[in-house]
Amino acid sequence: MKQFSWASAGRAVVAAALAWFAAGPLQAASRAPVAAENGMVVSAQALATQVGVKVLQRGGNAFDAAVAVGYALAVVYPAAGNIGGGGFMTAQLADGQKIFLDFREKAPLAATADMYLDKNGNVVDGLSVVGQLAVGVPGTVSGLELAREKYGTMKRRALLAPAIALAERGFVLGQGDVDQLATRTADFAKDPASAAIFLNHGQPFAVGQTLVQKDLGRTLRAISRDGADGFYKGPVAAAIVASSQAGGGILAQADFDQYKTRELAPIECDYRGYHVVSAPPPSSGGIALCEMLNILEGYPLKSLGFRSAQGVHYQIEAMRHAYIDRNHYLGDPDFVKNPTEHLIDKAYAASIRASIEPDRAGISKDLQPGVAPHEGSNTTHYSIVDQWGNAVSVTYSLNDWFGARVTAAGTGVLLNDSMDDFTSKVGAPNLYGLVQGQTNRIAPGKRPLSSMTPTVLTRDGKPVLVLGTPGGSRIITTVLHTILNVVDYDMTVQEAVDAPRFHMQWMPDVSTFEPFAISPDTRQLLVEMGHHISMGRPINHVEAIMVGAPSFGGKPVGANRFYGADDPRYGTGLALGY
Repeated sequence: MKQFSWASAGRAVVAAALAWFAAGPLQAASRAPVAAENGMVVSAQALATQVGVKVLQRGGNAFDAAVAVGYALAVVYPAAGNIGGGGFMTAQLADGQKIFLDFREKAPLAATADMYLDKNGNVVDGLSVVGQLAVGVPGTVSGLELAREKYGTMKRRALLAPAIALAERGFVLGQGDVDQLATRTADFAKDPASAAIFLNHGQPFAVGQTLVQKDLGRTLRAISRDGADGFYKGPVAAAIVASSQAGGGILAQADFDQYKTRELAPIECDYRGYHVVSAPPPSSGGIALCEMLNILEGYPLKSLGFRSAQGVHYQIEAMRHAYIDRNHYLGDPDFVKNPTEHLIDKAYAASIRASIEPDRAGISKDLQPGVAPHEGSNTTHYSIVDQWGNAVSVTYSLNDWFGARVTAAGTGVLLNDSMDDFTSKVGAPNLYGLVQGQTNRIAPGKRPLSSMTPTVLTRDGKPVLVLGTPGGSRIITTVLHTILNVVDYDMTVQEAVDAPRFHMQWMPDVSTFEPFAISPDTRQLLVEMGHHISMGRPINHVEAIMVGAPSFGGKPVGANRFYGADDPRYGTGLALGY
Protein backbone atom coordinates (compact mmCIF):
# COMPACT_ATOMS: atom_id res chain seq x y z
CA MET A 1 0.00 0.00 0.00
CA LYS A 2 1.37 3.39 -1.02
CA GLN A 3 1.99 5.66 1.95
CA PHE A 4 0.52 9.18 2.14
CA SER A 5 3.08 11.90 1.50
CA TRP A 6 2.54 15.53 2.55
CA ALA A 7 5.16 16.57 0.00
CA SER A 8 3.38 14.88 -2.91
CA ALA A 9 0.04 16.22 -1.70
CA GLY A 10 1.46 19.72 -1.56
CA ARG A 11 2.82 19.40 -5.08
CA ALA A 12 -0.61 18.25 -6.27
CA VAL A 13 -2.31 21.24 -4.66
CA VAL A 14 0.19 23.65 -6.22
CA ALA A 15 -0.26 22.03 -9.64
CA ALA A 16 -4.04 22.28 -9.36
CA ALA A 17 -3.80 25.92 -8.32
CA LEU A 18 -1.52 26.75 -11.22
CA ALA A 19 -3.89 25.05 -13.64
CA TRP A 20 -6.79 27.08 -12.20
CA PHE A 21 -4.91 30.37 -12.54
CA ALA A 22 -3.95 29.52 -16.11
CA ALA A 23 -7.56 28.84 -17.05
CA GLY A 24 -8.46 32.52 -17.07
CA PRO A 25 -7.93 35.94 -15.46
CA LEU A 26 -8.19 36.11 -11.70
CA GLN A 27 -11.22 38.18 -10.72
CA ALA A 28 -11.62 40.20 -7.55
CA ALA A 29 -14.39 39.05 -5.24
CA SER A 30 -17.27 41.42 -6.05
CA ARG A 31 -20.95 41.38 -5.30
CA ALA A 32 -23.27 40.79 -8.23
CA PRO A 33 -24.41 43.86 -10.16
CA VAL A 34 -27.85 45.18 -9.22
CA ALA A 35 -30.31 43.78 -11.76
CA ALA A 36 -33.60 45.29 -12.98
CA GLU A 37 -36.08 44.76 -15.77
CA ASN A 38 -37.32 48.24 -16.73
CA GLY A 39 -34.66 50.84 -15.93
CA MET A 40 -31.64 51.68 -13.80
CA VAL A 41 -30.16 54.67 -11.98
CA VAL A 42 -26.70 54.74 -10.39
CA SER A 43 -25.49 57.80 -8.51
CA ALA A 44 -23.09 58.73 -5.72
CA GLN A 45 -25.84 59.28 -3.13
CA ALA A 46 -28.57 56.78 -2.29
CA LEU A 47 -31.36 59.34 -1.83
CA ALA A 48 -30.66 60.89 -5.23
CA THR A 49 -30.73 57.45 -6.86
CA GLN A 50 -34.12 56.76 -5.27
CA VAL A 51 -35.44 60.06 -6.65
CA GLY A 52 -34.37 59.05 -10.16
CA VAL A 53 -35.94 55.60 -9.96
CA LYS A 54 -39.27 57.09 -8.83
CA VAL A 55 -39.24 59.35 -11.89
CA LEU A 56 -38.73 56.33 -14.15
CA GLN A 57 -41.49 54.42 -12.36
CA ARG A 58 -43.89 57.31 -12.97
CA GLY A 59 -43.27 57.15 -16.72
CA GLY A 60 -40.48 59.68 -17.05
CA ASN A 61 -37.62 59.02 -19.40
CA ALA A 62 -33.88 58.97 -18.68
CA PHE A 63 -33.60 62.74 -19.22
CA ASP A 64 -36.39 63.46 -16.74
CA ALA A 65 -34.63 61.24 -14.22
CA ALA A 66 -31.27 62.90 -14.93
CA VAL A 67 -32.74 66.34 -14.19
CA ALA A 68 -34.34 65.15 -10.94
CA VAL A 69 -31.15 63.40 -9.84
CA GLY A 70 -29.05 66.45 -10.69
CA TYR A 71 -31.11 68.74 -8.50
CA ALA A 72 -31.35 66.14 -5.72
CA LEU A 73 -27.57 65.69 -5.61
CA ALA A 74 -27.21 69.46 -5.13
CA VAL A 75 -28.99 68.91 -1.81
CA VAL A 76 -27.80 65.51 -0.56
CA TYR A 77 -24.28 65.46 -2.01
CA PRO A 78 -23.00 69.01 -1.34
CA ALA A 79 -19.36 68.01 -1.73
CA ALA A 80 -19.82 67.74 -5.49
CA GLY A 81 -23.52 67.75 -6.42
CA ASN A 82 -24.30 71.25 -7.50
CA ILE A 83 -26.21 74.10 -9.00
CA GLY A 84 -23.20 76.32 -8.32
CA GLY A 85 -20.89 74.51 -10.74
CA GLY A 86 -21.13 72.97 -14.19
CA GLY A 87 -20.72 69.80 -16.19
CA PHE A 88 -21.42 67.66 -19.23
CA MET A 89 -24.10 65.27 -20.43
CA THR A 90 -23.43 62.55 -23.01
CA ALA A 91 -26.48 60.62 -24.20
CA GLN A 92 -27.78 58.29 -26.84
CA LEU A 93 -31.49 58.37 -27.53
CA ALA A 94 -33.56 55.27 -28.19
CA ASP A 95 -33.69 56.23 -31.89
CA GLY A 96 -29.88 56.23 -32.10
CA GLN A 97 -29.38 60.00 -31.95
CA LYS A 98 -26.22 60.95 -30.04
CA ILE A 99 -26.06 64.22 -28.10
CA PHE A 100 -23.67 66.15 -25.88
CA LEU A 101 -24.60 69.10 -23.69
CA ASP A 102 -21.82 71.39 -22.45
CA PHE A 103 -22.85 73.32 -19.34
CA ARG A 104 -19.29 73.84 -18.14
CA GLU A 105 -18.53 76.96 -16.08
CA LYS A 106 -17.15 80.03 -17.88
CA ALA A 107 -14.55 82.59 -16.91
CA PRO A 108 -16.17 85.86 -15.80
CA LEU A 109 -16.05 88.70 -18.31
CA ALA A 110 -13.64 90.55 -16.02
CA ALA A 111 -11.16 87.65 -15.96
CA THR A 112 -7.59 88.13 -17.16
CA ALA A 113 -4.84 85.71 -18.13
CA ASP A 114 -2.60 86.71 -15.21
CA MET A 115 -5.26 87.11 -12.51
CA TYR A 116 -3.68 84.46 -10.26
CA LEU A 117 -0.08 85.69 -10.61
CA ASP A 118 1.88 87.98 -8.29
CA LYS A 119 3.94 90.98 -9.43
CA ASN A 120 6.84 88.63 -10.22
CA GLY A 121 4.71 86.43 -12.48
CA ASN A 122 4.45 83.54 -10.03
CA VAL A 123 1.22 81.71 -9.18
CA VAL A 124 -0.25 82.85 -5.85
CA ASP A 125 -0.86 79.66 -3.90
CA GLY A 126 -4.55 78.95 -3.32
CA LEU A 127 -5.92 82.00 -5.14
CA SER A 128 -7.52 79.93 -7.91
CA VAL A 129 -8.80 77.29 -5.49
CA VAL A 130 -10.29 78.92 -2.38
CA GLY A 131 -12.54 81.96 -2.18
CA GLN A 132 -14.70 84.07 -4.46
CA LEU A 133 -11.99 84.86 -7.03
CA ALA A 134 -11.80 81.12 -7.84
CA VAL A 135 -15.44 81.00 -8.97
CA GLY A 136 -16.49 80.55 -12.60
CA VAL A 137 -19.96 81.36 -13.95
CA PRO A 138 -22.16 78.36 -13.01
CA GLY A 139 -23.76 76.33 -15.81
CA THR A 140 -25.63 73.43 -14.17
CA VAL A 141 -29.09 74.99 -14.03
CA SER A 142 -28.87 76.07 -17.68
CA GLY A 143 -27.79 72.55 -18.70
CA LEU A 144 -30.45 70.68 -16.73
CA GLU A 145 -33.18 73.00 -17.96
CA LEU A 146 -32.14 72.59 -21.61
CA ALA A 147 -32.07 68.80 -21.20
CA ARG A 148 -35.56 68.82 -19.70
CA GLU A 149 -37.05 71.21 -22.25
CA LYS A 150 -35.60 69.51 -25.32
CA TYR A 151 -35.44 65.83 -24.37
CA GLY A 152 -37.56 65.34 -21.25
CA THR A 153 -41.28 64.63 -20.94
CA MET A 154 -42.23 65.78 -17.43
CA LYS A 155 -43.02 69.17 -15.89
CA ARG A 156 -40.25 71.07 -14.17
CA ARG A 157 -42.14 71.33 -10.87
CA ALA A 158 -42.51 67.57 -10.61
CA LEU A 159 -38.80 67.03 -11.18
CA LEU A 160 -37.66 69.62 -8.63
CA ALA A 161 -40.18 68.70 -5.94
CA PRO A 162 -38.08 65.89 -4.41
CA ALA A 163 -34.99 68.11 -4.15
CA ILE A 164 -37.02 70.92 -2.59
CA ALA A 165 -38.44 68.55 0.00
CA LEU A 166 -34.99 67.18 0.85
CA ALA A 167 -33.65 70.72 1.27
CA GLU A 168 -36.50 72.16 3.32
CA ARG A 169 -37.31 69.15 5.49
CA GLY A 170 -33.73 67.93 5.63
CA PHE A 171 -32.27 64.46 5.37
CA VAL A 172 -30.62 62.20 7.91
CA LEU A 173 -26.85 62.00 7.56
CA GLY A 174 -25.10 58.67 7.19
CA GLN A 175 -21.45 57.92 7.88
CA GLY A 176 -20.35 58.69 4.32
CA ASP A 177 -22.15 62.05 4.39
CA VAL A 178 -20.56 63.00 7.71
CA ASP A 179 -17.11 61.93 6.52
CA GLN A 180 -17.40 64.24 3.50
CA LEU A 181 -18.53 67.22 5.55
CA ALA A 182 -15.71 66.62 8.03
CA THR A 183 -13.09 67.19 5.31
CA ARG A 184 -13.99 70.90 5.21
CA THR A 185 -14.86 71.76 8.83
CA ALA A 186 -12.11 74.37 9.10
CA ASP A 187 -13.07 75.95 5.76
CA PHE A 188 -16.75 76.14 6.67
CA ALA A 189 -15.82 77.93 9.89
CA LYS A 190 -14.09 80.67 7.87
CA ASP A 191 -17.18 81.38 5.72
CA PRO A 192 -20.25 82.45 7.76
CA ALA A 193 -22.74 81.50 5.03
CA SER A 194 -21.27 77.99 4.83
CA ALA A 195 -20.92 77.61 8.59
CA ALA A 196 -24.61 78.42 9.09
CA ILE A 197 -25.53 75.42 6.93
CA PHE A 198 -22.79 72.83 7.10
CA LEU A 199 -21.83 73.14 10.77
CA ASN A 200 -24.19 72.29 13.63
CA HIS A 201 -23.93 75.30 15.96
CA GLY A 202 -20.26 75.57 15.05
CA GLN A 203 -19.53 71.86 15.43
CA PRO A 204 -19.28 69.08 12.82
CA PHE A 205 -22.45 67.12 12.14
CA ALA A 206 -22.74 63.56 13.48
CA VAL A 207 -24.30 60.44 12.03
CA GLY A 208 -28.08 60.43 12.54
CA GLN A 209 -28.43 64.21 12.65
CA THR A 210 -30.48 66.05 10.02
CA LEU A 211 -29.06 68.53 7.53
CA VAL A 212 -31.64 71.20 6.63
CA GLN A 213 -30.95 73.73 3.84
CA LYS A 214 -33.76 76.31 3.85
CA ASP A 215 -31.96 78.85 1.66
CA LEU A 216 -31.20 76.24 -0.98
CA GLY A 217 -34.84 75.17 -0.86
CA ARG A 218 -35.92 78.74 -1.69
CA THR A 219 -33.43 78.86 -4.56
CA LEU A 220 -34.77 75.57 -5.94
CA ARG A 221 -38.32 76.93 -5.63
CA ALA A 222 -37.31 79.93 -7.75
CA ILE A 223 -35.94 77.57 -10.40
CA SER A 224 -39.07 75.40 -10.19
CA ARG A 225 -41.24 78.46 -10.78
CA ASP A 226 -39.18 80.37 -13.37
CA GLY A 227 -36.79 77.83 -14.89
CA ALA A 228 -33.27 79.03 -15.72
CA ASP A 229 -34.41 82.65 -15.18
CA GLY A 230 -35.02 81.77 -11.54
CA PHE A 231 -31.26 81.26 -11.19
CA TYR A 232 -29.68 83.56 -13.79
CA LYS A 233 -31.97 86.56 -13.20
CA GLY A 234 -33.68 88.12 -10.21
CA PRO A 235 -32.87 87.68 -6.51
CA VAL A 236 -30.75 84.52 -6.77
CA ALA A 237 -28.35 85.92 -9.37
CA ALA A 238 -28.21 89.24 -7.51
CA ALA A 239 -27.30 87.45 -4.26
CA ILE A 240 -24.53 85.41 -5.93
CA VAL A 241 -23.09 88.55 -7.55
CA ALA A 242 -23.26 90.46 -4.26
CA SER A 243 -21.54 87.58 -2.45
CA SER A 244 -18.82 87.48 -5.10
CA GLN A 245 -18.09 91.20 -4.95
CA ALA A 246 -18.16 91.26 -1.14
CA GLY A 247 -15.57 88.46 -1.09
CA GLY A 248 -13.18 89.91 -3.68
CA GLY A 249 -14.64 88.01 -6.66
CA ILE A 250 -15.43 89.39 -10.12
CA LEU A 251 -18.81 87.88 -11.01
CA ALA A 252 -21.32 90.37 -12.43
CA GLN A 253 -24.91 90.17 -13.65
CA ALA A 254 -23.60 90.38 -17.22
CA ASP A 255 -21.89 87.01 -16.67
CA PHE A 256 -25.24 85.42 -15.84
CA ASP A 257 -27.02 87.18 -18.71
CA GLN A 258 -24.61 85.80 -21.32
CA TYR A 259 -24.41 82.19 -20.08
CA LYS A 260 -25.74 79.56 -22.53
CA THR A 261 -25.47 75.77 -22.66
CA ARG A 262 -23.89 74.49 -25.86
CA GLU A 263 -25.05 71.39 -27.72
CA LEU A 264 -22.04 69.86 -29.46
CA ALA A 265 -21.23 66.75 -31.47
CA PRO A 266 -19.80 64.03 -29.20
CA ILE A 267 -16.42 62.40 -29.76
CA GLU A 268 -16.79 58.94 -31.33
CA CYS A 269 -14.37 56.08 -31.94
CA ASP A 270 -14.32 52.28 -32.07
CA TYR A 271 -12.58 49.73 -29.86
CA ARG A 272 -12.61 45.99 -30.57
CA GLY A 273 -16.12 46.04 -32.08
CA TYR A 274 -17.63 48.53 -29.60
CA HIS A 275 -18.51 52.12 -30.47
CA VAL A 276 -17.50 54.80 -27.96
CA VAL A 277 -19.55 58.01 -27.58
CA SER A 278 -17.90 60.51 -25.25
CA ALA A 279 -17.22 64.13 -24.36
CA PRO A 280 -15.67 66.64 -26.83
CA PRO A 281 -13.79 69.85 -25.95
CA PRO A 282 -13.93 71.74 -23.67
CA SER A 283 -13.64 68.27 -22.18
CA SER A 284 -10.40 66.53 -22.93
CA GLY A 285 -12.00 63.25 -21.88
CA GLY A 286 -13.35 61.84 -25.12
CA ILE A 287 -10.28 62.66 -27.20
CA ALA A 288 -7.80 61.32 -24.64
CA LEU A 289 -9.93 58.22 -24.05
CA CYS A 290 -10.14 57.44 -27.76
CA GLU A 291 -6.42 58.11 -28.23
CA MET A 292 -5.54 55.64 -25.47
CA LEU A 293 -7.99 53.02 -26.75
CA ASN A 294 -6.60 53.38 -30.27
CA ILE A 295 -3.06 52.85 -29.00
CA LEU A 296 -4.01 49.85 -26.86
CA GLU A 297 -6.07 48.19 -29.60
CA GLY A 298 -2.79 47.18 -31.20
CA TYR A 299 -1.72 45.11 -28.16
CA PRO A 300 -3.09 41.68 -27.13
CA LEU A 301 -4.13 42.81 -23.65
CA LYS A 302 -6.33 39.80 -22.94
CA SER A 303 -3.65 37.24 -23.68
CA LEU A 304 -1.04 39.25 -21.77
CA GLY A 305 -3.27 38.93 -18.71
CA PHE A 306 -4.93 41.31 -16.27
CA ARG A 307 -2.29 43.37 -14.45
CA SER A 308 0.64 41.59 -16.08
CA ALA A 309 3.74 43.77 -16.10
CA GLN A 310 3.72 43.88 -19.90
CA GLY A 311 0.06 44.87 -20.11
CA VAL A 312 0.43 47.52 -17.42
CA HIS A 313 3.51 48.89 -19.19
CA TYR A 314 1.58 49.39 -22.43
CA GLN A 315 -1.31 51.04 -20.58
CA ILE A 316 1.01 53.46 -18.75
CA GLU A 317 2.68 54.43 -22.02
CA ALA A 318 -0.70 55.00 -23.72
CA MET A 319 -1.68 57.27 -20.82
CA ARG A 320 1.65 59.12 -20.95
CA HIS A 321 1.30 59.93 -24.64
CA ALA A 322 -2.39 60.84 -24.49
CA TYR A 323 -1.83 63.30 -21.63
CA ILE A 324 0.91 65.12 -23.53
CA ASP A 325 -1.65 65.90 -26.21
CA ARG A 326 -4.40 66.54 -23.67
CA ASN A 327 -2.33 69.09 -21.78
CA HIS A 328 -1.01 71.03 -24.76
CA TYR A 329 -3.41 70.93 -27.69
CA LEU A 330 -6.95 71.07 -26.27
CA GLY A 331 -9.15 73.92 -25.10
CA ASP A 332 -12.50 75.66 -25.46
CA PRO A 333 -13.53 75.26 -29.14
CA ASP A 334 -14.81 78.85 -29.20
CA PHE A 335 -11.24 80.03 -28.58
CA VAL A 336 -8.89 77.42 -30.04
CA LYS A 337 -8.86 74.99 -32.95
CA ASN A 338 -8.66 71.51 -31.47
CA PRO A 339 -6.86 68.93 -33.68
CA THR A 340 -9.60 66.40 -32.92
CA GLU A 341 -9.52 64.32 -36.09
CA HIS A 342 -5.75 63.95 -35.92
CA LEU A 343 -5.66 62.95 -32.25
CA ILE A 344 -8.33 60.25 -32.56
CA ASP A 345 -7.05 58.89 -35.88
CA LYS A 346 -5.93 55.26 -35.72
CA ALA A 347 -2.93 56.01 -37.95
CA TYR A 348 -1.75 58.56 -35.37
CA ALA A 349 -2.16 55.95 -32.65
CA ALA A 350 -0.09 53.54 -34.72
CA SER A 351 2.74 56.09 -34.93
CA ILE A 352 2.69 56.45 -31.14
CA ARG A 353 2.62 52.68 -30.71
CA ALA A 354 5.68 52.40 -32.95
CA SER A 355 7.55 54.75 -30.63
CA ILE A 356 6.76 52.75 -27.48
CA GLU A 357 9.52 50.37 -26.48
CA PRO A 358 8.11 47.04 -25.24
CA ASP A 359 10.63 46.74 -22.41
CA ARG A 360 11.43 50.33 -21.51
CA ALA A 361 9.40 53.13 -19.93
CA GLY A 362 9.18 56.44 -21.73
CA ILE A 363 10.78 59.48 -20.11
CA SER A 364 8.18 62.20 -19.80
CA LYS A 365 10.56 65.18 -20.00
CA ASP A 366 11.91 63.80 -23.28
CA LEU A 367 8.41 63.59 -24.77
CA GLN A 368 7.20 67.03 -25.79
CA PRO A 369 4.46 68.57 -27.94
CA GLY A 370 5.69 69.48 -31.40
CA VAL A 371 8.20 66.64 -31.35
CA ALA A 372 7.43 63.37 -33.17
CA PRO A 373 5.13 61.57 -32.73
CA HIS A 374 3.28 64.45 -31.02
CA GLU A 375 3.34 67.02 -33.79
CA GLY A 376 0.66 69.09 -34.98
CA SER A 377 -11.88 67.39 -9.04
CA ASN A 378 -14.02 67.29 -7.19
CA THR A 379 -16.86 65.93 -9.18
CA THR A 380 -19.71 63.45 -9.21
CA HIS A 381 -21.26 61.27 -11.87
CA TYR A 382 -24.53 59.47 -12.48
CA SER A 383 -25.73 57.05 -15.16
CA ILE A 384 -29.33 56.33 -16.19
CA VAL A 385 -31.01 54.03 -18.73
CA ASP A 386 -34.78 53.89 -19.20
CA GLN A 387 -37.19 51.25 -20.48
CA TRP A 388 -37.14 52.68 -24.02
CA GLY A 389 -33.35 52.51 -24.36
CA ASN A 390 -32.45 56.17 -23.76
CA ALA A 391 -29.03 56.24 -22.09
CA VAL A 392 -27.80 59.32 -20.21
CA SER A 393 -24.35 59.85 -18.68
CA VAL A 394 -23.84 63.00 -16.59
CA THR A 395 -20.69 64.27 -14.91
CA TYR A 396 -20.88 67.62 -13.13
CA SER A 397 -18.58 69.34 -10.73
CA LEU A 398 -17.65 72.00 -8.21
CA ASN A 399 -14.04 71.03 -9.11
CA ASP A 400 -12.50 70.60 -5.66
CA TRP A 401 -14.37 68.95 -2.75
CA PHE A 402 -17.01 71.58 -1.81
CA GLY A 403 -15.71 73.82 -4.59
CA ALA A 404 -14.26 77.18 -3.55
CA ARG A 405 -15.52 76.45 0.00
CA VAL A 406 -17.78 79.49 -0.05
CA THR A 407 -21.58 79.75 -0.16
CA ALA A 408 -23.46 82.65 -1.72
CA ALA A 409 -25.21 84.20 1.28
CA GLY A 410 -28.98 83.82 1.26
CA THR A 411 -29.03 81.24 -1.57
CA GLY A 412 -27.60 78.06 -0.04
CA VAL A 413 -25.55 77.65 -3.24
CA LEU A 414 -22.01 76.31 -2.79
CA LEU A 415 -19.80 77.84 -5.47
CA ASN A 416 -17.24 76.16 -7.71
CA ASP A 417 -13.49 76.73 -7.98
CA SER A 418 -13.32 75.70 -11.63
CA MET A 419 -11.12 78.65 -12.57
CA ASP A 420 -8.26 76.46 -11.30
CA ASP A 421 -8.83 74.22 -14.32
CA PHE A 422 -7.38 76.94 -16.53
CA THR A 423 -3.65 77.33 -17.09
CA SER A 424 -2.76 80.01 -14.54
CA LYS A 425 0.82 79.92 -15.81
CA VAL A 426 2.31 77.70 -18.50
CA GLY A 427 4.43 75.03 -16.81
CA ALA A 428 2.86 75.47 -13.35
CA PRO A 429 0.75 72.53 -12.09
CA ASN A 430 -2.85 73.03 -11.03
CA LEU A 431 -4.76 71.41 -8.16
CA TYR A 432 -4.53 67.99 -9.87
CA GLY A 433 -0.87 68.34 -10.85
CA LEU A 434 -1.67 68.93 -14.52
CA VAL A 435 0.94 70.95 -16.38
CA GLN A 436 -0.96 72.65 -19.20
CA GLY A 437 -0.27 74.91 -22.17
CA GLN A 438 -1.28 78.17 -23.85
CA THR A 439 -4.48 76.78 -25.37
CA ASN A 440 -6.05 76.68 -21.91
CA ARG A 441 -5.02 80.16 -20.70
CA ILE A 442 -7.68 82.27 -19.00
CA ALA A 443 -9.80 84.54 -21.20
CA PRO A 444 -13.11 86.34 -20.55
CA GLY A 445 -16.08 84.08 -21.32
CA LYS A 446 -13.86 81.04 -21.97
CA ARG A 447 -14.59 77.59 -20.56
CA PRO A 448 -11.69 75.82 -18.85
CA LEU A 449 -10.45 72.48 -20.12
CA SER A 450 -11.95 69.56 -18.22
CA SER A 451 -11.23 65.87 -17.70
CA MET A 452 -14.88 64.90 -17.19
CA THR A 453 -15.67 61.92 -19.43
CA PRO A 454 -19.35 60.91 -19.41
CA THR A 455 -19.41 58.01 -21.87
CA VAL A 456 -21.77 55.58 -23.61
CA LEU A 457 -20.58 52.38 -25.31
CA THR A 458 -22.80 50.89 -27.99
CA ARG A 459 -22.86 47.72 -30.04
CA ASP A 460 -24.97 47.31 -33.18
CA GLY A 461 -26.29 50.81 -32.53
CA LYS A 462 -27.66 50.05 -29.04
CA PRO A 463 -26.22 51.19 -25.68
CA VAL A 464 -24.43 48.42 -23.79
CA LEU A 465 -22.48 50.41 -21.17
CA VAL A 466 -23.11 53.82 -19.60
CA LEU A 467 -20.41 55.12 -17.30
CA GLY A 468 -18.43 57.97 -15.83
CA THR A 469 -16.63 59.04 -12.67
CA PRO A 470 -15.35 61.99 -10.66
CA GLY A 471 -11.67 62.34 -9.84
CA GLY A 472 -10.05 65.32 -11.59
CA SER A 473 -7.24 64.34 -13.94
CA ARG A 474 -7.77 60.66 -13.03
CA ILE A 475 -11.26 60.61 -14.56
CA ILE A 476 -10.09 59.69 -18.05
CA THR A 477 -7.85 56.81 -16.99
CA THR A 478 -10.55 55.45 -14.66
CA VAL A 479 -13.07 55.35 -17.51
CA LEU A 480 -10.37 53.68 -19.62
CA HIS A 481 -9.79 50.99 -16.98
CA THR A 482 -13.51 50.25 -16.69
CA ILE A 483 -13.83 49.79 -20.46
CA LEU A 484 -10.72 47.60 -20.66
CA ASN A 485 -11.99 45.50 -17.77
CA VAL A 486 -15.26 44.62 -19.47
CA VAL A 487 -14.00 44.39 -23.06
CA ASP A 488 -10.55 42.81 -22.68
CA TYR A 489 -10.79 41.02 -19.35
CA ASP A 490 -14.40 39.73 -19.43
CA MET A 491 -15.38 41.20 -16.06
CA THR A 492 -18.92 41.85 -14.92
CA VAL A 493 -19.77 45.53 -14.65
CA GLN A 494 -19.42 45.40 -10.85
CA GLU A 495 -16.04 43.62 -11.04
CA ALA A 496 -14.88 46.23 -13.55
CA VAL A 497 -15.88 49.06 -11.22
CA ASP A 498 -14.37 47.42 -8.13
CA ALA A 499 -10.99 46.48 -9.61
CA PRO A 500 -7.99 48.50 -8.32
CA ARG A 501 -6.73 51.16 -10.73
CA PHE A 502 -3.63 53.15 -11.66
CA HIS A 503 -2.95 56.49 -13.30
CA MET A 504 -0.26 58.31 -15.28
CA GLN A 505 -0.66 61.86 -16.66
CA TRP A 506 2.72 62.60 -18.34
CA MET A 507 3.79 65.09 -15.67
CA PRO A 508 4.80 64.38 -12.96
CA ASP A 509 6.63 61.34 -14.34
CA VAL A 510 5.09 58.96 -11.79
CA SER A 511 2.46 56.23 -12.13
CA THR A 512 0.17 56.07 -9.10
CA PHE A 513 -1.38 52.74 -8.12
CA GLU A 514 -4.22 52.03 -5.73
CA PRO A 515 -3.55 49.50 -2.97
CA PHE A 516 -3.49 45.90 -4.30
CA ALA A 517 -3.49 47.07 -7.96
CA ILE A 518 -0.25 45.18 -8.64
CA SER A 519 1.80 42.55 -6.86
CA PRO A 520 5.28 43.31 -5.48
CA ASP A 521 6.96 41.28 -8.22
CA THR A 522 4.98 43.07 -10.94
CA ARG A 523 6.00 46.38 -9.42
CA GLN A 524 9.63 45.29 -9.47
CA LEU A 525 9.40 44.36 -13.15
CA LEU A 526 7.93 47.78 -13.95
CA VAL A 527 10.66 49.54 -11.98
CA GLU A 528 13.28 47.55 -13.90
CA MET A 529 11.67 48.86 -17.11
CA GLY A 530 12.24 52.41 -15.83
CA HIS A 531 8.78 53.24 -14.47
CA HIS A 532 8.47 55.47 -11.40
CA ILE A 533 5.85 53.94 -9.13
CA SER A 534 3.97 55.36 -6.15
CA MET A 535 1.20 53.78 -4.12
CA GLY A 536 -1.77 56.00 -3.33
CA ARG A 537 -5.20 55.94 -1.73
CA PRO A 538 -8.29 54.62 -3.58
CA ILE A 539 -9.41 57.07 -6.23
CA ASN A 540 -12.60 57.91 -8.10
CA HIS A 541 -16.16 56.66 -7.78
CA VAL A 542 -17.44 55.01 -10.96
CA GLU A 543 -21.19 54.77 -11.62
CA ALA A 544 -21.93 52.33 -14.45
CA ILE A 545 -24.83 50.48 -16.07
CA MET A 546 -24.49 47.50 -18.40
CA VAL A 547 -27.40 46.69 -20.70
CA GLY A 548 -28.27 43.13 -21.72
CA ALA A 549 -26.29 40.99 -19.26
CA PRO A 550 -23.97 41.40 -16.25
CA SER A 551 -20.93 41.05 -18.53
CA PHE A 552 -20.24 41.30 -22.25
CA GLY A 553 -20.80 37.82 -23.61
CA GLY A 554 -22.68 36.79 -20.47
CA LYS A 555 -26.31 35.77 -20.11
CA PRO A 556 -29.20 37.80 -18.67
CA VAL A 557 -30.43 36.96 -15.19
CA GLY A 558 -34.10 36.11 -15.71
CA ALA A 559 -36.01 38.92 -17.41
CA ASN A 560 -33.57 41.60 -16.23
CA ARG A 561 -32.06 43.85 -18.91
CA PHE A 562 -30.18 46.39 -16.77
CA TYR A 563 -27.22 45.80 -14.45
CA GLY A 564 -26.01 48.62 -12.23
CA ALA A 565 -22.67 48.99 -10.45
CA ASP A 566 -22.00 51.57 -7.76
CA ASP A 567 -18.36 52.03 -6.78
CA PRO A 568 -17.78 50.92 -3.16
CA ARG A 569 -14.94 53.38 -2.57
CA TYR A 570 -17.00 56.23 -1.05
CA GLY A 571 -19.80 54.33 0.66
CA THR A 572 -22.59 56.81 -0.17
CA GLY A 573 -23.89 55.70 -3.57
CA LEU A 574 -26.55 53.31 -4.79
CA ALA A 575 -27.45 51.36 -7.92
CA LEU A 576 -31.21 50.82 -8.11
CA GLY A 577 -33.70 49.83 -10.76
CA TYR A 578 -37.26 48.61 -11.00
